[in-house]
Amino acid sequence: MSDTKKTSLTKAIGQRSTTLEAEMSFFDHLDVLRKHLIRAVIAIAVFTGIAFYFNEEILDKIIFGPKKPDFWTYRMMCKLVEHFPSLGKDMCITKINGEIINTEMAGQFNLQLNVCVMCGIVVGFPYLLWEIWRFIKPALHENERKSASGFVFFASVLFIIGIFFGYFVVCPLSVNFLTGYTVSAEIKNTFTVDSYLSSVATLTLGTGIIFELPVIIFILSKLGLMTPKLMRSSRRYAAVIILIIAAIVTPTPDIMTMLIVATPLFLLYELSIFVSAYIEKKKKKADAAFYAN
Repeated sequence: MSDTKKTSLTKAIGQRSTTLEAEMSFFDHLDVLRKHLIRAVIAIAVFTGIAFYFNEEILDKIIFGPKKPDFWTYRMMCKLVEHFPSLGKDMCITKINGEIINTEMAGQFNLQLNVCVMCGIVVGFPYLLWEIWRFIKPALHENERKSASGFVFFASVLFIIGIFFGYFVVCPLSVNFLTGYTVSAEIKNTFTVDSYLSSVATLTLGTGIIFELPVIIFILSKLGLMTPKLMRSSRRYAAVIILIIAAIVTPTPDIMTMLIVATPLFLLYELSIFVSAYIEKKKKKADAAFYAN
């Protein structure tokens, strides 16, 4: 009886020691993650401070750029109409309706603060990805590290491309459509600075995040949650959703303008299928080599 109690006590002590070790390991990982996130936040804060220094140029040329008729996108659209008159004069945008007003005492200060923080996040996003990669990397096997070695680069490139596409294509087309849309001549379009900034930020950052689809598919395929077969079978539904999004943001019912917006989204979806197929092929090859041995 005594030996049994001693054995039980020894097992309990061993289990408790293992539990404590696991808890310590968990909190150690949290501490490491905290340090990575603190460095990322510091980097974003630095970029935010730089944005404060250039806040006038950022507000006038970048944030309120899509509200001006001489914006790069509108000028390029007018040049297209000059070379291809069949596109229609409506595609050449020379006037943006609606006025932007401030209705709060701290409205313009909040606008400046939010714009600078948003710029800090956009510019600091690649560094944030780098810190996340540094945290995940030690937990990966050598072959996993090699296959995911370009994670930061490709995710950053896709995000930047998405930001540019959102800002120079989706955002100006949406601003032109929404500021000019009326249901009655009795209603004048007057927008607050918060509403305008929210729309610009959502369209631009949202597009940047959407362009991360191939990276997300890469991770889901690695986890076995996504397959190219599933994506190919859902291609019709994806096409409908893409066309609906393109139809909403284009200023005219012209099919050519809608395709300008929809084409990159179609290519992005097809690229995601290719990524998923590549991961599945590598998995099958690894499984075949494992069972062969």
